[in-house]
Amino acid sequence: MPPDSGRVLLLTPEGRDAEVASAILRNVGITSRAVRVIPELIEHLPEASCAVVSAEGLLRADRQELAAWINSQPPWSDFPFVLLTFRGAAPDPRLVELLGNVTILERPFHPNVLVNAVRSAARARRRQREAELYLDERRRSEEHKEILIRELHHRVKNMLATVQALIRAATTAVGSVAEFRDILSARLQSLAQTHDLLLAGDWQAVPLREILRGELSPFGDGMRIQLEGPEVELPPDLALALGMAFHELATNAAKYGALSTPAGRLEVNWEIRADDTELELALRWVERDGPSVTQPGRQGFGTKLIQRMLGSRKGAGFSFDFQPSGLEFGLTLSLEQQPSAGIAGVPARIPAVGPLGA
Repeated sequence: MPPDSGRVLLLTPEGRDAEVASAILRNVGITSRAVRVIPELIEHLPEASCAVVSAEGLLRADRQELAAWINSQPPWSDFPFVLLTFRGAAPDPRLVELLGNVTILERPFHPNVLVNAVRSAARARRRQREAELYLDERRRSEEHKEILIRELHHRVKNMLATVQALIRAATTAVGSVAEFRDILSARLQSLAQTHDLLLAGDWQAVPLREILRGELSPFGDGMRIQLEGPEVELPPDLALALGMAFHELATNAAKYGALSTPAGRLEVNWEIRADDTELELALRWVERDGPSVTQPGRQGFGTKLIQRMLGSRKGAGFSFDFQPSGLEFGLTLSLEQQPSAGIAGVPARIPAVGPLGA
């Protein structure tokens, strides 16, 4: 808050008006500041609650600069003045027109009359400030709404592109309409699940751990599935792509891999590697104690989809290692240095360990 916020300005260059008015206001807890000339008054007007000015002080001064300031006020503002005149003398109409929002106070005045006039003016100014805040909030709200609309258009285009990619990939990987329907339905459900997480986060970011939990919770509990890594928040586009990739890996593990048998285990761990320019996500998906795994003779639908969803991203690198003990999948991705993609709450290289439901 500016140092003069709420003060009453006193422009009474002649006599003892400033001294008397300052003492009266100080007795009731109102701070004031005496100014000598109009330029000094104008300097402090934006932060003041009101101004007490004498008619003779204004009439003997160049008022053009003050008139310019009054006329240049924003729409919410109508600065209040208290004009001191001599008893029995009609206020100069030029001053009334100049000041606009003015209360006439004849001298000599009773202390209570001055206090009431100043308090009324200050209350009016406070209401104007409240109107300023309201209008400013409305403006920010409208700007935010426009940003959201543009962002929505962008998200819809991206979502449609993702669905098209799913359809193209599924078309080349299935042998019947029923199989195509089942595969596409499962992938769209995964997409919707990640979309729900984005919606809960106001489309700003989604925790990596929540995406993994959402995709893996149907296939096991914390005894079989371990998630280990720092809290990482992902931007919407990357969250959707990773959600689809994890869905493919989880589906494959449930059908053919470690999650297809009661004894099978899955460990997913990740870390953030940081330097001065960017962050890099490094993730490992390791399956153990499931059926014996061999290198497949051809590239499956899930592998193709992961390549399609992640292959074009900055710094993307991934590997499928079909060990006899289980699949090991490795992934690296660049993350932008921005609030919607980064580490939240824990240092980059200190892992947070926990079971699936933790």
